[in-house]
Amino acid sequence: MSTNSKQPDKRIFSGIQPTGNLHIGNYLGAIKSWVSLQNDSEAFFSIVDLHAITVSSNFDSLQNSIYEVTAAIIASGIDPKKSIVFNQSSVKEHTELCWIFSCIAKMGWLSRMTQFKEKAGKKRDNASIGLFSYPVLMAADILLYRATHVPVGDDQQQHLELTRDIANSFNHQFQKNMDADFFQLPEAIITGTAKRVMSLRDGTKKMSKSDISDASRINLTDSKDNIVKKIQKAKTDSLPLPENETDLENRPEAKNLIHILAGMTDKSPEQTLLEYHGKGFVDLKKNLTEVLIEEISPISNEMNKLLKDKKEIKNILIEGSSRARSIAKNVMIDVKEIINLKI
Repeated sequence: MSTNSKQPDKRIFSGIQPTGNLHIGNYLGAIKSWVSLQNDSEAFFSIVDLHAITVSSNFDSLQNSIYEVTAAIIASGIDPKKSIVFNQSSVKEHTELCWIFSCIAKMGWLSRMTQFKEKAGKKRDNASIGLFSYPVLMAADILLYRATHVPVGDDQQQHLELTRDIANSFNHQFQKNMDADFFQLPEAIITGTAKRVMSLRDGTKKMSKSDISDASRINLTDSKDNIVKKIQKAKTDSLPLPENETDLENRPEAKNLIHILAGMTDKSPEQTLLEYHGKGFVDLKKNLTEVLIEEISPISNEMNKLLKDKKEIKNILIEGSSRARSIAKNVMIDVKEIINLKI
C-alpha cells in the first residue's frame, strides 16, 4: 500500500473543551504542561468544540468560549508558530474518521466509560448519542494525526485505553490491506503535579466552573484582589501541616492547597510539605497567593488584551486549522484506501 501520510517519531495531540471561564484546575491539569511539551515535540492543541456540544447548554456561548479558551492557551505560553492550535470543527476529517471508528468500536466498550455514567447520571435514557459516543470522537481526534503521545489527567486514562483498543482493532481487522500496522498505539503522558485540583470551599469536590460559588475556584481572569480574597477564605482545618503526604488523606482541604502550591512551583507535594510541616496555614496561604498572582496575573492581562481584538485569535485558528487539515486529509486518504472506500 502506498501511503500519503507519514508516521511521526513523536507527535503530541491534546484537546481542551471551550466551556469558558477557565480556572487553575484547567491550567495545572493540562495547559501548564503543554507549554513545556511543545518545546521537544511536534504538538497539536485543539479546541474541541464538537465535544462541547454534547451538553446542549453550551450552544449559546460557544463562539465566545472558543475565543476565550484560545486566548487562555496563547496567553499561557503556547506558541502558535511552534505548535498547531486549531478548533476541531474546522477540520472535517475528525467527524469522518469518527464515523469509521464508530463502525469498529463495540457498544460494550462505550458502556463501560465511567465519565458517561457520571455526566448522564440517573437520566441515561435522555442523554444524547453524542454524549455516549464522544470517546469515539476523542479516539478519532488523536489517531487522525497518528499521534504517538497524549497528555492526560487521571480521569482521561480510560478514554486513551479505548483509543488504543480502536487502533488495535482497526490494525487487526484490515491487516491484509497493510504492509504494517497503520495506527501506532499512543502512549499516555500523565500531566501535572496537581492531577486533580479541588474546590477551595470543599476539598472533596473537583474545582469546577459550574460551581455556583465563584469563591470555590481561581479563574485565569481573576484580578490580584480576587486571588487574595479567595485564598484567604479557602477552607482549611485547625491542625498543623504534617511532614508526610499520607497524613493528609483525611484532610482534603489541606491536601488540596499543598497540591496546588506544588503544581504551581513544579515541586512534589512531599517537597512542599518539607517547607511547611509543623506550621499552620498562614504562611502557606501567603506564599500560595504570591505564587498565583505572579503566574496568573500576566496570563489574565494577556487574555484581556487578546480578547479586545478577536481578529488575532481568529487568524491563529484559521492558520492552525489549515496546517492541521493538510495532515488530516492525507491520513484519511490512506484510511479510505485501507478499508476499500477509495474510488
